[in-house]
Amino acid sequence: MQPQPPKATNVPTPARHHAGKTLATLAFALALHHTTAALAQQATPQPQQDTPYQAAHKGGTLRLVASTSGGTLDPQINYSGKYINLFAVVYDGLTTFKKVQGPEGNSVVPDLAENLPTPQDGGLTYIFTLRQGIRFSNGQPVTTADVSASLRRIFKVGSPTAGSFYSAIVGADLCLKTPATCTLKGGVEENPAQRTITIHLVRPDTEFLQKLAFTHAVIVPANTPEHDVGNTPIPSTGPYRLTKYDPNTALSLDRNPFFKEWSAIAQPQGYPDTIEYSFGIPDEAAVTAVENGQYDFMADVIPMDRLGELGNRYTAQTHVRPHAAMYFLPMNVNIPPFNNLKARQAVNYAVSRKAMVIFYGGPGIARPLCGMVPSSLPAATNFCFYTKGASPTAPALQWQAPDLAKARQLVQESGTAGQKVTLITANTSVDMAMGGWVRDMLQNIGYQASIRPISNTLSMTYVQNTANKVQISLTTWSADYPSPSNFLDDLLGCENFHPNSDSSINIPGFCNKQVQNLMDKAKTDTTLTSTQTEDLWRQADRLVMAQSPIAPLIERDTVVLTSARLGNFFYTTVNQLFFSQVWVR
Repeated sequence: MQPQPPKATNVPTPARHHAGKTLATLAFALALHHTTAALAQQATPQPQQDTPYQAAHKGGTLRLVASTSGGTLDPQINYSGKYINLFAVVYDGLTTFKKVQGPEGNSVVPDLAENLPTPQDGGLTYIFTLRQGIRFSNGQPVTTADVSASLRRIFKVGSPTAGSFYSAIVGADLCLKTPATCTLKGGVEENPAQRTITIHLVRPDTEFLQKLAFTHAVIVPANTPEHDVGNTPIPSTGPYRLTKYDPNTALSLDRNPFFKEWSAIAQPQGYPDTIEYSFGIPDEAAVTAVENGQYDFMADVIPMDRLGELGNRYTAQTHVRPHAAMYFLPMNVNIPPFNNLKARQAVNYAVSRKAMVIFYGGPGIARPLCGMVPSSLPAATNFCFYTKGASPTAPALQWQAPDLAKARQLVQESGTAGQKVTLITANTSVDMAMGGWVRDMLQNIGYQASIRPISNTLSMTYVQNTANKVQISLTTWSADYPSPSNFLDDLLGCENFHPNSDSSINIPGFCNKQVQNLMDKAKTDTTLTSTQTEDLWRQADRLVMAQSPIAPLIERDTVVLTSARLGNFFYTTVNQLFFSQVWVR
C-alpha cells in the first residue's frame, strides 16, 4: 500500500459557519449563474482536426500547479486523477485510449502491443504481440517477461482496481486472497520467441481491453519492487520520465532519451522539453498565478468566486469540456446512523442539488444528479426518486427540489434523530463550501452534525479505510473510461469493499447480490445487444438508489484554466488536458 503521511485523526473541526453566511454565499453564487453559463457557451469547443507534429513548437517548460501533491509515484497504485493524467505521458500498457480530441478519444487502440486481438474461445482468450524495439527510460528492452510481471504486480501491490478490473484473469482469485504468492498460473502465458502474451479469462469481460488501457495495467520492468515505490520513480516507456519528486514542493519530468514514437495515436512524441509541477499553492492563489502567466495549468477545481472574472476577462484562457464526473455523499451502511435505510433516504431527500450546482459554479458547468450514471455515459440515469413529490415507487423524471419535511420524518422513523454525525471533506474551497451546506442540512433534519476537513491529498484514502469509521463524506469521482460500470460497479461492487484498506473504493461498504448479479451480467454476457446491456445497468442503478448507499449530488464538466502562452489546447475525453501535446514555445 501507499506510504501514508500521519493520519488526519486530530484535524481540528472549524468553528461552525452561521446559516446567514451560508445563505450569503449562495446569494453571491446565484449572481454568477449568467456569467458561468456564458463562459460555458463561449468555451464550448468547435469540432477540430488534430494536426501533425509541428517541430517548430518543440521545447520549453510546461509549468503545472496544485495545492497538494497526488501521493505515490507508483502508477499501479495511485488512483488520483491528478497523477493518472500525468502518467499518461510517462507509461504505456498493452492498449491505450486513442490520443485524439473529441468522441474518438474513447476508442481503444494498441499501444505496446502491435494489435488489438479478437477475443477467442467465446471471449476467454486474448493473444497480444509485443512491439519490437521499445525500451524503458533506463535503456532496458521491454520484453514479454515485463508484461507478465506487471500483470502479477497489480495483485502483489494491492492495486485499487485489482478486484474490479482484473479479477476475471485465470488465477486472479488466488492472487486476491494471497497477493504475496500471486502467480496468475494459467492466466498469463508468454512466448518470448514469438513476442506473444496470452491472457486467459475465467469469464468473458466485455470491457477487458479498456481495463488493460487503464493506468494500473501499465508495463514496468520485471525487476520493479513488489511493493509501493512511494517517491521513487519507476522506469517508463513514454515520451517523458519522472526525475525528481518532493511531495511537499515539486515534481519534475524530462524527455525519455530512449523514446521513439511507435504510434502517434497511442503515444505521440511530446512538445515540451520538461514538465514541472509545483505544490503548496492554494487554489485561490493558483488562479491568479495562471492568469498572470506564472504557471500554465492548475489542477485544482477553480473556486466559485473566481469564475466570474474568468468569464469576463479570461475567456480565451478558460476551457469548459465535458467529462463523466460526479460529486456525491457516500454513507457507511455498516455503522450508525447510516446503517439504517431510512436515514440514508433522508439525506437523499434533504440535499439541495441546486445548491451543490451553485457551489460548483452554476448550471453552465454542472447539473443535478439523481442516480449513479452521468448523462454523458450510456445508460445514463433517467429517473429521480428523491425529490419533492417523488419516491422510489413513484419517481420523477428529474430533480426539482429538496423535501425537508419528508427527510425529517424519515430521520424520526429511523430512530437515529439526535445522533452525532461527522462529515469528512477535502479542504479545497469548493468542497468546503459544499460541505458547510451539507453539515447545516444534516443539523436541520435532526442530527448533531460537524464537519472535518482533511488535506486533499489524504481525504480520498482516509474515507475509504473502515478503520477511520467515517460515517459520511463528500467526494468526487471521474470515469476511468466511458462506461456506467465505472460508477456502479467500481463504487458499489462487492469485490471493491476491502475493510481496513486505503484502497477500498466501495466507500459505503455496500454489497447487494441482486445488484451484483445484474452488473456481472452486463459485464460478461457477450450475447447481449448494447440496448440490453444498458437496460441491465439502469436496473442496477434503480436498485442501488432504492437502497441509497450514496446520495448523488451533481454531475460536472471540467473547467480548465491555462496561461495565455499555452498553445494547441489538447483535451482528450479520458485524460483531459494531454500534457505532451500542448505548446509552450
